[in-house]
Parts: sequence; C-alpha cells; structure tokens
Amino acid sequence: MNILFVCSRNKRRSRTAEKIFSNDQRVYVKSAGFSSKSPVKISEKLINWADLILLMEYEHSKRLLELYREIYIPKTEVLEIEDRFEYMDDELIEILTEKIDDIIKTSYSNDY
Repeated sequence: MNILFVCSRNKRRSRTAEKIFSNDQRVYVKSAGFSSKSPVKISEKLINWADLILLMEYEHSKRLLELYREIYIPKTEVLEIEDRFEYMDDELIEILTEKIDDIIKTSYSNDY
C-alpha cells in the first residue's frame, strides 16, 4: 500500500511520518506539503501514486479537494494533529505511530 502524508509545509509532521514509517514492510511512504516553499509540494503525480492520503488537519482535506477536484482522489483520512511539533519530536512520533499503525492494521484487515 502506498501512503502519502500531507501537511502544510512538509517540514515537520508529514516528514516525521515519512521518516518513521519508511522502513515499515507493510507500506511504501512519501510526504508532501501544500506550500510553494515545501521541499516536496503535493502534485497530481503524488496523488496518483497514493492508495491512501493521510492529512494532518481537516483544512488540508478541504484544500486537497479544492486544488484537485478534477482528478480521482484516493481514500483520505485526517489525523487531527496540530502544527505545534518540531521534526521528530518524541510526542509527535508517539501520536503518529499510534494513529497510523491503527490505520494500516485496519486497511489490511479490510483487504485494502
């Protein structure tokens, strides 16, 4: 399963998620941001690559649908993680690990 993590600038939350799940044998992961200053900016190519898009905030979900309303958007889920953490923050890693591991387990049990 290909998972795309998305946040505002692809500097802290989504990059942390990509880093901590990069060696998980169950998934392939990438990350992106909406800002033009993002190291990796969300694109149609990344959306087409993804089987699942995990967004950090509900605002990201709205923005994704506004920007890419003319293409197929795969399944999305909002993780509800505020932009208050630094890259690889211990609390952020704990929150991401718990939420994303549950999503992956559920996806596999539903024959994703």
